Amino acid sequence: MLPAAILKLLRQWWKARPTAYDAGVAAEHRWLFPGHSGHQPMTTRQFSRLFKEATKAAGLRKTVSLHSLRHSFATHLLERGKNIRIIQALLGHSKPETTARYSRVAIGLIAKIESPLEGLHEPHRRRAKRDKKPPAP
Repeated sequence: MLPAAILKLLRQWWKARPTAYDAGVAAEHRWLFPGHSGHQPMTTRQFSRLFKEATKAAGLRKTVSLHSLRHSFATHLLERGKNIRIIQALLGHSKPETTARYSRVAIGLIAKIESPLEGLHEPHRRRAKRDKKPPAP
């Protein structure tokens, strides 16, 4: 799920990126983010190191990891009112309980929930009776 602007940047990167790691490798066998060997993608360890360098360069003091991005993704979807089942499918969880635990529900989202008991003190309104129409021929 990439926004169009990010996809555009990645396409630009594909065209302009340095090809020293994969020189001599056919374009269809190249990686968007090649590892030290041009024949293999960047490893999760390499990506994790780059992520830590980026968070440090951004001045983030809180300890974050690549996995915390997953938590943030789920939480932001919840804050935008997306159904927990949709988030469950996006994250690849087999149980909704895993998703509920995994995606730290934002305090603001919880604070906005109105109690179902809220309307008990209001007088109960009767619904208007419908006129019964004979069935159509």
